[in-house]
Amino acid sequence: MKRRRIPDQDLRRALDEVRAVYADLSLRPIERNCVRVKECCHFKLTGRTPHLTKGEALFAAKALRATGRTQLPENATGACPLLDSSHGNCLIYDSRPFGCRTHFCAAAGGPYARREVIDLIRRLETIDATLAGSGARLLQSAMIDALGSLTT
Repeated sequence: MKRRRIPDQDLRRALDEVRAVYADLSLRPIERNCVRVKECCHFKLTGRTPHLTKGEALFAAKALRATGRTQLPENATGACPLLDSSHGNCLIYDSRPFGCRTHFCAAAGGPYARREVIDLIRRLETIDATLAGSGARLLQSAMIDALGSLTT
């Protein structure tokens, strides 16, 4: 399947908009504190896998590329493929997707209620539509496609 190349200007604009959504989320007066227990990163155990919009996937793919990787790492344990197998930390923690920023384990204060972030979700959906995305998709497939569509 040939992936549509996103013009550089459109990509930069979309990435800036995703960054703005994440910045706005960080300003919310909702007390949560990721203590990096990483329970939520073990999809096979939790039965939950984050879904990413196209803008989020591109943002995460750019961050993964910045680590020197060009492909999504394999992870046979059922954990997030973005966890570094050598030390277990997220390879892109500062650029992690919205779901990873809002779905906290009980130790960190629990997940955000949808009503607390629905405006930000809608902004991510608008970015997705602008990029001709197909809605939120499982992290793995969204990331594989995003990595394939980046030129640098």
